[in-house]
Amino acid sequence: MAPPTTPSFRIPTLERLGASLPANIESNAAQVAKEWFQQFTSVISKGDVDGILSLFCEDALWRDANALTWDLRTFEGSAKIRTFLEARLKVTGVHALKWKEFVRYQKPFPDTAWVLGLFNFDTEVALCTGVFRLVPTSTGQWKAYTMFTNLDDLKSFPEQIGPRRRQDGVPGAIWLEQRRHEMEFETSPTVLIVGGGQSGLMLAARLKYLDISTLVVEKDPCIGDSWRKRYDSLCLHFPVWFDHMPYIPFPSTWPKYTPGPKMAEWLESYAKLLELNVWTSSTVLGATQEPNGKWTVQVQRLDSQTKRIFRVNHFVIATGQGDGIPRIPEIPNQNVFSGSVIHSSQYKRAASYKNKKVLVVGAGNSAHDIASDLAKDGIDVTLLQRSSTFVMNLDKGWKYLGGSLYHEGGPPIEMADLLTHSMPHLLLEGGMAQRGAKAIMADQKEMIDSLNSVGYKTSLGLKDAGILLTLKQNGGGHYFDVGATKLIIEKKIKIKSGTQIKTYDEHGVEFEDGTRLDIDAVIYATGCGDMRNFIRLLCGDVIADQCPPMTGVNEEGEMSWFRAFPIKGLWYMHGNLSLNRFYTKHVAMYIKAEEESLIKTRYAADIGPDCISLRV
Repeated sequence: MAPPTTPSFRIPTLERLGASLPANIESNAAQVAKEWFQQFTSVISKGDVDGILSLFCEDALWRDANALTWDLRTFEGSAKIRTFLEARLKVTGVHALKWKEFVRYQKPFPDTAWVLGLFNFDTEVALCTGVFRLVPTSTGQWKAYTMFTNLDDLKSFPEQIGPRRRQDGVPGAIWLEQRRHEMEFETSPTVLIVGGGQSGLMLAARLKYLDISTLVVEKDPCIGDSWRKRYDSLCLHFPVWFDHMPYIPFPSTWPKYTPGPKMAEWLESYAKLLELNVWTSSTVLGATQEPNGKWTVQVQRLDSQTKRIFRVNHFVIATGQGDGIPRIPEIPNQNVFSGSVIHSSQYKRAASYKNKKVLVVGAGNSAHDIASDLAKDGIDVTLLQRSSTFVMNLDKGWKYLGGSLYHEGGPPIEMADLLTHSMPHLLLEGGMAQRGAKAIMADQKEMIDSLNSVGYKTSLGLKDAGILLTLKQNGGGHYFDVGATKLIIEKKIKIKSGTQIKTYDEHGVEFEDGTRLDIDAVIYATGCGDMRNFIRLLCGDVIADQCPPMTGVNEEGEMSWFRAFPIKGLWYMHGNLSLNRFYTKHVAMYIKAEEESLIKTRYAADIGPDCISLRV
């Protein structure tokens, strides 16, 4: 690991800036943005780095998503931005800056305001967008506090959609034969993806419409089975507006929160409608890298006695969060316990626990969902909350997360994603997320106080940042309330908090605080192991030891997935629907650019085993 980082306060408040807001700024925001953009266009067209920096705050943040660096980077402060611009402006050939008629005056907090604007620009090989936020300064000049430069499309290789879709009429019989032949892969694909879940399918779709031959290998008999196998009460926690997938958004009839089995059906339909090449009931047995960088991948199909050997340029592991091996703590005397012990991934429904006393270990979404499912069926259930939990009701708190962009009648999903990812993580963890978490807690004070009154421990999340670091660094440990809090407050779900299981006995468990509990079953909602273990299984120790951790962020606030690994052609994909919707396009364009020899140089950050900087 890199040295740990303690987030510092970064919000550009009026007090920090020593500035005040002009009385007419709301009506004059477009003029402020245009004047700044005209100056920016003038200096960047000359390659005048000093001139560019004069238009930015000293502690500004510039985030780039493959437009100028072919990596995900965030540069903090004038010195780092200078070094970045001096290295990349000339070689990328930034030109053709064009103003976009999109300006917003925003006041996220009473003491903070900025003017947000957009522009398009070209590099030698790409079409890009810039997003800037201007803040007032003590001199009266408006300067950029954040800049985001995003790769939108490759000039010579745009997505084959809209007017570029297939134009010829194909008779049904010929189309069926073409699909059969395409699915057989008599020659090796360019990309092989392990895992036919949301990450693998979205990347496969992006690659297909960039004309990259791609095979997805899925071990289950049907696409979506990973959702079908989970507990019957599963329902997605994010609303539909946040969860759309590329090319085929959910229809207007879709429920606000998607049931798990319905999501399974959607993924299966998605793959069929987009003509994605997926081999189900198939297993990747192993992958080795050749001296020339290609990957030799062995695939076993259930309906075939022979193994297929593919030589591919890109090997993508998209098997979800964790290594797929349930993590159950080793606790003394489990062998004498007369009840059952399972992992949450094995839980299906409450009926199996009739007339039993159940202990659910964990305090994330799955633990709460399972405890709620049991309690609704009248089962005696206790939730073991080993540490405090950030809890929020998404219906009430969505306005603090994505509600301003993702809502009924909201902006186009591409615009919403662009604006969302234009906000650097360093600014979010530097005060924005903390203020949001406090607002959520204040807005839900009655619920929080009621939870605390029955012994449930709540928190503001890791570093008081709500779900931001809890999700990125820990991969969970929060709860989006869909009913369990009411059952906890009503004591239909009992709470045991602030301790852990010390040992089992024949009829229950003893806790480290000296108390014990009679139980008939334990369900561990404690996640899975390190994602790199799956890389180790398929690719061996030498490859796995070079890979970065798949949770946490680096010093720049960037994640390690959706980025080119230090091992040529190896990729790892996971994350929620929203993250995959945005970043799979970047990964696909990167792969296409590599295949077409468009990437001459990169300005990449370290992405080795020690790149992650834990927030403390």
